[in-house]
Amino acid sequence: MLPILLVTLGGYLLCSIKPINIEDLVRIVADFFLPALIFISIVESSLSSDIIADIAFSSALVFFLLLALAFIWAKLSKSEIQSTVPPLVFMNSGFLGIPLMKLYGGIPMMNLILIFDQVQGIFMFTLGILIITKGLKRGNAFSILRSPILIAVALGFLVKALPITVPMALVHTLSFAGEAASPLAAFSLGVSLKNTKITFSFKLVSALLLRFFGGLGVGFLVSHLLGLQGPSHTVVVVASALPSAVFTSVLPLRWGLSNQFASSMVLLSTLLGVVTIPISFALAGILI
Repeated sequence: MLPILLVTLGGYLLCSIKPINIEDLVRIVADFFLPALIFISIVESSLSSDIIADIAFSSALVFFLLLALAFIWAKLSKSEIQSTVPPLVFMNSGFLGIPLMKLYGGIPMMNLILIFDQVQGIFMFTLGILIITKGLKRGNAFSILRSPILIAVALGFLVKALPITVPMALVHTLSFAGEAASPLAAFSLGVSLKNTKITFSFKLVSALLLRFFGGLGVGFLVSHLLGLQGPSHTVVVVASALPSAVFTSVLPLRWGLSNQFASSMVLLSTLLGVVTIPISFALAGILI
């Protein structure tokens, strides 16, 4: 955790010295560096089709189970679905999960979290936006389809499936760009935390408990149902209980909506991650 925390702190401190536009920074990371990392990781990955399918299906199952729990929580707490459900459902499997797994288990585990995160990204930029905006206009749907992350996923699997050889010059270029994705993601997380204000409430506390304990329980359930072992088990369990995704705080701003609850969830769950993430790793290793 230490390298991630220090780089995240660097983003926070630098933003304190001189303001940094978080929307532009997130766009740079999400539209250029992460797509490069995703594409080259898929193309160069040595993961078997069975493992890829298991992780992808696990990620989808985690999403739908967490979505059900979040809707139940929103109904019981009489909370607005539009602003409270996304940070409960979507975890920071990209900006935090990718560098975390790379440091913990190297490239093999990073490739696993990339598959997990890609599926989450597809849901976030489709159903997630539907939830946030209470519907989707035609123009917005077109902008989603043009998402560089989704395009990188589609192209990566297409090249992987077909007998296409990527020129080595392009491989080296994308690998070079992809290596910057993880630290920039952590740096962006720090910048986003600087601009976050917290409003404490019972709903926020219960939501934080659901994000960690609910995510952890769902992760274990999905891993058990699919019979996951080793790194796959660890990735699914730990990823499911990660702090709320930064995009759940950024996306409402893009659509001119309030992000107060989501921002509080992102900040507090990330700070608590210093404790919850090691616990997730420990439990994933013990309860296997």
